[in-house]
Amino acid sequence: MNKVILMGRLTKDPEVRYSSGDNQTAVARYTLAVDRRFTRNGNDQTADFIPCVVFGKSGEFAEKYFRKGTKIVVTGRIQTGSYTNKDGQKVYTTEVIVEDQEFAESKNASSQNPGAAAVPDNNEGSGNADVSDDFMNVPDGIDEELPFN
Repeated sequence: MNKVILMGRLTKDPEVRYSSGDNQTAVARYTLAVDRRFTRNGNDQTADFIPCVVFGKSGEFAEKYFRKGTKIVVTGRIQTGSYTNKDGQKVYTTEVIVEDQEFAESKNASSQNPGAAAVPDNNEGSGNADVSDDFMNVPDGIDEELPFN
């Protein structure tokens, strides 16, 4: 089975081209910066930069809505290939063919902190405003309005 799930941020705006002919198809290419969970020395956070390709309506969606720094989740499959460059050297490629893509945070969170995790303002809500867990703090006094306790 060849299945990949990635969450990361776009390193730049997607590059979109359209195939020629009567049935033009969008082909969007972007690179995801995916944080590594563990590091060797425990201090430096590192990332892998994963090239992704998406076709058709999903490619058009990427062109219209995705921008540098947008945090997204993709599912797809790994595809390898090779070609001979103009110097006659064989070049090997690995990329993710995206089957599904979606936003991983709200537009408001990504516009407040482009390229970083969403952190609530100190004056929003109550409690641990300095904790970066991407959850909104619930203001005091609205507990009875929530559908869960």
